[in-house]
Amino acid sequence: MASQSPLWKRVVVKLSGEALQGGQTHGLDGATVDRIAADLVSAAELGAEIAVVVGGGNFFRGIQGADKGIERARADSIGMLATVMNALAMEHAIEKLGQSARALSAVAMPSLCQPYSRQAALHHLAKGRIVMLAGGTGNPFFTTDTGAALRGAELSCDAIMKATQVDGIYTADPKKDPTATRYDRLTHDEAIAKNLAVMDTAAFALARENRIPIIVFSIAEAGAIRAALEGKGRATHVLPA
Repeated sequence: MASQSPLWKRVVVKLSGEALQGGQTHGLDGATVDRIAADLVSAAELGAEIAVVVGGGNFFRGIQGADKGIERARADSIGMLATVMNALAMEHAIEKLGQSARALSAVAMPSLCQPYSRQAALHHLAKGRIVMLAGGTGNPFFTTDTGAALRGAELSCDAIMKATQVDGIYTADPKKDPTATRYDRLTHDEAIAKNLAVMDTAAFALARENRIPIIVFSIAEAGAIRAALEGKGRATHVLPA
């Protein structure tokens, strides 16, 4: 049976660091990394160009470091380094499956991976490589969600795919509030006005300004990224007004 065409030709997938730790309390779970890598490869086989912004929370979160007394700018710098570790791990897992990938870092460390530039990322995407985008925005005080929205706009992506631990955006945290209900559709304005915590306001605002849809879905099941790219499965779509 022929593969369905992707709903969007070029996407940026936002992947949290916590998604890579599996059932562990921190670090990388090999089986989980391999599962997500296989999902990204399967999604690329649909013909989509895929960039991935990866977080670092499985190793270190800047805000938590600041809470422990580390200066916020330095704490965020440590968090950016954590994202590079995750990007390199994902790059390796993807290439083990025979799919070309490139890790690019907004924080220049050329002995480890290629420095990020828009031109380099577009070149690799055009070559069919999955591009791992590390280092956030390269600046402290910005989340990797904002980094994903920034890269989505910068690389002219057709959608931002936000992979989370739940199957969309809810009125409240469904793990804490059993009465929480899921949204099927929202506008960027509604997401901002309702102060929905799935992404920070700066990320929603960047996506709104550039009219980029955001698809929020669960990464828990195998094949979730490909399914979302095909318009299957449960998800919340945040759309331009």
